[in-house]
Amino acid sequence: MPDYSTGGYFTYGEITLKNLFSVEGKVAIVTGGSRGIGEMIAAGYLANGAKVYISSRKAAVCDATAARLSETYGGECISLPADMSNLAGIEAFTAAYKEREDHLDILVNNAGVAWGAPLEEFPEIGWDKVMDTNVKGVFFLTQKLLPLLEKNAHTETPSHVVNIGSVDGIKTPIFDNFSYGPSKAAVHHLTRVLAAHLIKRNIIVNGIAPGPFPTSMLSAGVGGGGDAENTDWTSVSESNPRGRVGTAEDIAGLAIFLSSRACGFTVGDVITCDGGSVVS
Repeated sequence: MPDYSTGGYFTYGEITLKNLFSVEGKVAIVTGGSRGIGEMIAAGYLANGAKVYISSRKAAVCDATAARLSETYGGECISLPADMSNLAGIEAFTAAYKEREDHLDILVNNAGVAWGAPLEEFPEIGWDKVMDTNVKGVFFLTQKLLPLLEKNAHTETPSHVVNIGSVDGIKTPIFDNFSYGPSKAAVHHLTRVLAAHLIKRNIIVNGIAPGPFPTSMLSAGVGGGGDAENTDWTSVSESNPRGRVGTAEDIAGLAIFLSSRACGFTVGDVITCDGGSVVS
């Protein structure tokens, strides 16, 4: 820690890119990491030397993604399938992780679901499933992993939690998914609440509010049937101020920033990653 009594405020020796943005040697969990934004973030960590655990409800898909990412980036990506919508699934995941690791440096709460239906027909199950996965899952997984997040956390080397919200939690969604936007707004506020409580325990909590990315969830909403790879993203791109949808570099770069030394003084923020859709 700098000695401020002798001008330590102006110590610039550690501001190289490597020192500021390195996640090398860190251990990370990315929930919902088998596809979409979660997979993009997991790939970014792996490409930069982190060890990554991914989870999803579908074991076969999770296993396949972990194997593919490990081969692509020459890193270690481990599949731990789990259902993050209920406490039993969260506790099972935590127990499985504890069998393999004694600490955790980075937690990315990305697992999420949506439910679409007209207002008059929107079902209780659609409300509960979205809220349970998108909000309750974030809180209780963070809670259960706190001892591991604290294990190696110090003033100069904090642990990091990154919660994935959505621009739909900031502005009114265009789709009839009435529980999704409110759930993401709750994630944004939960991020601030957790940040206030955990910063004194050397755990930095921030959030990301993504806009349009080529994911199966958005594909289903724009008529692509959930097939992200074969969806025509032209209309979505044309309606975005940036003129395109998001890329892996966009979301992984922001996640790396929020998990690195560069984020040592950014606490409780929710950063949009949306090509300018909210401000426009």
